[in-house]
Amino acid sequence: MTGPTSDVILERMMSLHPKIMDLVLDRVWHLLDALGNPQNDLPPVIHIAGTNGKGSTQAMIRAGLEAAGHRVHAYTSPHLARFHERIRLAGDLISEDDLTAVLDECYAANHGEQITYFEITTCAAILAMSRVQADFTLLEVGLGGRLDATNVVAQPELTIITPVSIDHEQFLGDTLAKIAFEKAGILKRRVPCVVAPQPEEALEVIEKQAARLGAPLLAHGQHWHVMEERGRLVFQDETGLRDLPLPNLPGAHQIENAGTALAALRHLQMGDAAYEAAVSSAQWPARMQRLATGPLVDAAPEAELWLDGGHNSAAGQALGRHLASLPSRPTHLICGMLNTKDISGYLTPLAAHSDSLTAISIPGEASTLPAEDTAAAATAVGMTAAVAPNALAAVRQIAETEPRARILICGSLYLAGTILRENG
Repeated sequence: MTGPTSDVILERMMSLHPKIMDLVLDRVWHLLDALGNPQNDLPPVIHIAGTNGKGSTQAMIRAGLEAAGHRVHAYTSPHLARFHERIRLAGDLISEDDLTAVLDECYAANHGEQITYFEITTCAAILAMSRVQADFTLLEVGLGGRLDATNVVAQPELTIITPVSIDHEQFLGDTLAKIAFEKAGILKRRVPCVVAPQPEEALEVIEKQAARLGAPLLAHGQHWHVMEERGRLVFQDETGLRDLPLPNLPGAHQIENAGTALAALRHLQMGDAAYEAAVSSAQWPARMQRLATGPLVDAAPEAELWLDGGHNSAAGQALGRHLASLPSRPTHLICGMLNTKDISGYLTPLAAHSDSLTAISIPGEASTLPAEDTAAAATAVGMTAAVAPNALAAVRQIAETEPRARILICGSLYLAGTILRENG
């Protein structure tokens, strides 16, 4: 008789704590200790925090390191279609057998004590990565930084803080300074930190914390610069200039993410093959991803169908800038969001670049904003809004009147995950 699958064990783990989020590290330390402190056996760690761009930056760094011949572990969250996406062992997604084994081991070692889903699954990821040989470990913060379950490595090789903006105020604070303080919690004494472009208020906090810890900063605008010039990406730091292709991940904001990744790779002295691969070979789904096959595409065969998981005001601004840069074409949004997000802040930058918004609820998500509320918020910022029962119905509605439209499904990574599962 076979044992439980990873899905069954993950379901059990959901019931180990009454809250989805409870930011303290005590439970994580306790479980890691019971597991033999695997965090101390990880290959050199690059720890990445920030509000936006963490995943894209991590993907670029991984592409660069692998092109330089290195074996790379990577941990990210949330997943889109399957939990296995969160854990890469030496470049490959964790297998079902390996995932089931470490989940089961962590569940047993926890002895039924309270621990959040993210905390225990992060411990499982660390345990899995500690047992497979690799050259680097990329750890992406789940929420904040200071009290995040990934913040358990005493001496990482490098830390990175991507752009900080307002998000998750209920957990991290209601000002940029408070949120930046939480992100800067990943800084470690004398460990260098690459700092992406930041609002001045956030940068001041990061610089203060770095000075307190003696952590050298490699900050955008001071130690490195990146720009688009004549259809190329130009990166410059204190050691010289690199002229590279534009990032294969679409969107002007990916220029800054690429700069952050390049600054990290340059600090690690990875070489030209790594820099080229970082901008040309990174793969990161649901970030302005073009959908080419599946039921949604079949429902609107003449349309241009895109998927993006950005969900806060900064993501809305980046998406608005990207839409403005595209060739002129009727553009219609299909949007579903969580009720914890600043929907007005997200939609306002998109209003000028879209012809309509069709609101949907996120299937199976308890925290979804009802479609009617999303439509009302869209109307309030000047958008023409409608409601549909699901994404497929919304695509069909749009295609009936604009068969050659540009259709963008957006508003939530949870919605993006549903789309990728159902459209696969």
